[in-house]
Amino acid sequence: MAGKVFFSVSMSLDGFIAPESLGDLMGRQWMELQRWIFPLRFFRENLKLGGGGEEGRDNDIVRETFERTGASVMGKRMFDAGEQAWPEEAPFHTPVFVVTHEKRDPWERPGGTTFHFVNDGIETALDQAREAAGDRDVRISGGGATILEYVNAGLIDEFSIALSPVLFGSGIRLFEGVDAGRVALEQVRAEPTQRVTHLTYAVRER
Repeated sequence: MAGKVFFSVSMSLDGFIAPESLGDLMGRQWMELQRWIFPLRFFRENLKLGGGGEEGRDNDIVRETFERTGASVMGKRMFDAGEQAWPEEAPFHTPVFVVTHEKRDPWERPGGTTFHFVNDGIETALDQAREAAGDRDVRISGGGATILEYVNAGLIDEFSIALSPVLFGSGIRLFEGVDAGRVALEQVRAEPTQRVTHLTYAVRER
């Protein structure tokens, strides 16, 4: 049986998931937004940053998200930023399908990550990701515009937000332009930890 299609992001209290400019992607605000994840044992293991790290519920959630994911989909903007920032052994360890107009051969990285470039839309990218994922889930990794396209197309089954106690004021809003008339949500879980509140919702057609 095919798995779910989901996304999982960190979000500021005022609804932003990234700065507007790619040049600010590793800046102070973004680092504050993601601060909860950096000390975690699984994060350190996955990026080969050495031993140690914190365990606990945040760590479990990050590990569970990774383990459920059989393939990922992302937009070109996220790929362009990540291509510069990811280590040689990219942190996905699964096939990744990049929605783009660029024609490019698959890019294989050490550790099991291969980027495939899909030129004919989000549904084709999702079909290829589903086939690659088998009975595991497909994660829509980002960025915000790509996530929104999948939400508005009715292709998301579930999503999780790590709500971080940070204010951005401006940037890329997660739900800017959402077709609220066709999207209904059902809360699955709300789980506070010391650093963030994890919110999980099932998505239904209104």
